[in-house]
Amino acid sequence: MTVTEFLTSDHSTAFSFEILPPIRGKSIEGIYREVDRLMEFSPAYVNITTHRTEKSYHQVDSSTYRLSTTRRRPGTVAIAAMLRERYGVTPVPHIICGEYSRRDIEDQLIDLSYLGITDILVLRGDRERSENRFIAATDGHEHAVSLARQVVDFNNGIMADGEQTDPVFPPFSFGVAGYPEKHEEAMNLSTDIMHLKEKVDAGASYVVTQMFYDNKRYFEFVRLAREAGITVPIVPGLKPLTSLRQLSMLPRIFHIDFPDALSDELLRCKSDDDVKRVGVEWGVAQARGLKEAGVPSIHFYAMHSVGSVAEIARKVY
Repeated sequence: MTVTEFLTSDHSTAFSFEILPPIRGKSIEGIYREVDRLMEFSPAYVNITTHRTEKSYHQVDSSTYRLSTTRRRPGTVAIAAMLRERYGVTPVPHIICGEYSRRDIEDQLIDLSYLGITDILVLRGDRERSENRFIAATDGHEHAVSLARQVVDFNNGIMADGEQTDPVFPPFSFGVAGYPEKHEEAMNLSTDIMHLKEKVDAGASYVVTQMFYDNKRYFEFVRLAREAGITVPIVPGLKPLTSLRQLSMLPRIFHIDFPDALSDELLRCKSDDDVKRVGVEWGVAQARGLKEAGVPSIHFYAMHSVGSVAEIARKVY
């Protein structure tokens, strides 16, 4: 059963989460520990992020700067295979535009197809930190909708160079991202939903939302999406707050708002432990509200917050 088939089947609200591959050279043991803590909640699937190479400029002398790679997180495909073999859970690796050409993406799809991993999440990915806008790789994709079309072409046997081969079986099934508070580059929520519909029309069979902290934002987003003709499942994404740093960092990076009731609680926090306590309490309330509304699944962004996700899941599932 694909993730899409599961999400559209008759079931109670499922649990899923997302993990981050270790930085290049780091052990996979940390991934095992994170997944082990969350397997007791029987996740329907587990996402594995893909991040572009992080680069920065370092000053060599008074007039020269050198571009260097500062961080890499390879291993998305390998971790997807590990999750399935070690835990028997459906892995959902992320495929991003990022710094990848069409040929690079095709190679990733070929490797996943060989492994029999055909559930993926199609994303544009973040821009370079040193750039003020997203710049696609040479012969790459500027938007996720174009990447989605490449995946559909691949399913139909059309390769990156236009060569026609046999259709892929089983074909890839994929979801895309949605933004209840709109994408940072969208003119407004209406145009953002218009672009979301383009991704669905291109072949996406479900949507996973960016994190949000006000369930009203999610329900309004779903209402507007349905009015726009988007009928696929829309899975809410939650991230528990765990540190004082996140109180300014998350709104700045992800362009989200904290509702007044939450910000009032956070203003009283004096330590990371205080924030974690509030984060769990708020996360439990959010998850219970979403579950009562009958959402198909709740997707937890578990990076750096596995303990909090486990506490929430224990009280909700």
